[in-house]
Amino acid sequence: MKVLVIGSGGREHAITWKLAQSDLCEEIYVAPGNAGTANEPKTKNIDLKAEDLEGLLDFAKAKEIDLSIVGPEAPLVMGLVDLFEENNLLCLGPNKLAAQMEGSKIFMKDVLNKGNIPTADHKVFSDAVTAREFLEICEIPIVLKADGLAGGKGVIVAFSREEAFEALNSLMVEQKLGSAGDNLVVEEFLKGEEASFIVLCDGKNVIPLASSQDHKQRDDGDKGPNTGGMGAYSPTPLITNELNDEIMNKIIKPTLAELKNRGIEYKGFLYAGLMIEENEIKVLEYNCRFGDPETQPILMRMRSDFLQLCLKASKTELKNEIIEWDDRYALGVVMASKGYPEKYDTGFKISGISEENESTKVFHCGTKNKAGEILTDGGRVLCVTGLGKSLENAFQSTYELTSKISWNGAFYRKDIGKRNK
Repeated sequence: MKVLVIGSGGREHAITWKLAQSDLCEEIYVAPGNAGTANEPKTKNIDLKAEDLEGLLDFAKAKEIDLSIVGPEAPLVMGLVDLFEENNLLCLGPNKLAAQMEGSKIFMKDVLNKGNIPTADHKVFSDAVTAREFLEICEIPIVLKADGLAGGKGVIVAFSREEAFEALNSLMVEQKLGSAGDNLVVEEFLKGEEASFIVLCDGKNVIPLASSQDHKQRDDGDKGPNTGGMGAYSPTPLITNELNDEIMNKIIKPTLAELKNRGIEYKGFLYAGLMIEENEIKVLEYNCRFGDPETQPILMRMRSDFLQLCLKASKTELKNEIIEWDDRYALGVVMASKGYPEKYDTGFKISGISEENESTKVFHCGTKNKAGEILTDGGRVLCVTGLGKSLENAFQSTYELTSKISWNGAFYRKDIGKRNK
C-alpha cells in the first residue's frame, strides 16, 4: 500500500514510524513532514503544507495513494476529507461537519448539552462588553476559551478577576489568536485530574485506544501558561477498567449518537479531554484527531498492525477488532524552545538524538534537516519517549535520554508522569 500522512509534528512522526512497521506498507509520503519522518524506512517527505488541500489532492491522485491519514486539526476543519472522498480517495479523519467538534467550542458544547453528556456549565459571548459584565460577577477561578482553532493556546484559566479581564482583552479585543476569538466560551472551573481518552471510529463502530494522561502547562508542578502539551504517559492509573467502560457508555457513545442525530457519522480519531474527580467524569474538550503528545507513548505500546486498523476504520470495518497492547508503560517528554508557547527562535543545531536505543525513541515535532544537520524548527521540537516495566522505569529511561539531547535554549519539564506521586 501507498500511504500519505498529512502533517509535520510529533504525532505525524509517530504515525509514520508505526505505519512503516506494517507488512502492508510499501511507501509512505509525509506532507510536509520533518527531519524525523525523513529518516524513517519506506518514507519520503513531500513539500506540501497540510492546509494545501488542492495540492494534496493532486498529489494523492498522481501517486495513486491507497490511504491518506490526516494528523492535524486545521485541514480536517477545512474539509480535506470531504474533498478526498468526493474524488473517491480513502482518507481517514472526520469530515468538515464532524470536525466542528474541535473547530468550534460552541458546537461541541451544544452536542454535549443536547446529548446529556456531563460537562462544565458555560455561557457563550459574541461581544467583549457583555462578557466583561459577566466576568465582573462570576465565581473565580473561571475558564475562558476561544471558540475557534487556536493551536492549543485558546484556553486560559483565570485565577483572579484581573487575569480574567486580561484574558478577555487578549482573546476578544486584541484578537491575539485572530478570528478564533470572535466568539468566547466562558465556563466553570472544574477540579480534579485531567486524562486523555482517545478512540478510533469508522462511522458505525468505535474502539478505545490505551488510556493516557497529558501535561498541558509549560512548567513543573502544572504551573505556567497552557501549551499544546509538554509530555504524556500511557496507561494512566486514573482510568481503571470500570472507569473505561463508564467513559465509553456515558460519554463516547452518547456523543457519537448525538452527532448521528444531526446526520453526522464520525470517522477517524476522536479525543476526549476529561476531568475526573472521585470517579465523577466531565468532558473538558473534544479534539477531532489523535492527541499530541499522547500519540507517541500510545503508539509505542501498540502491538497491533496500525496500518491495518486505519484501513479498516476508513472502510467501516472495525467491528469486532481488538487492539493488542504492550504491558509496559510508555512516557514521553517534550523538549521545547526557549520562549514557547510565545515567541521563540529557530535554527539551532540539535545534538544527542542518536543516543536512542531499543526501548526509547525520539519523535521529531519541529525540526528540519539542513546540510546534514538537524535544526530546531518550532516551539515544541522533540518528544523523547521510553518504555518501562513500571511508570518509574519508563520515567528513568526517558529522562536519561532526554538529558543527553541539547541545543541553545532547550527546556523541558522534569516531572512528567509524577502527577500521581
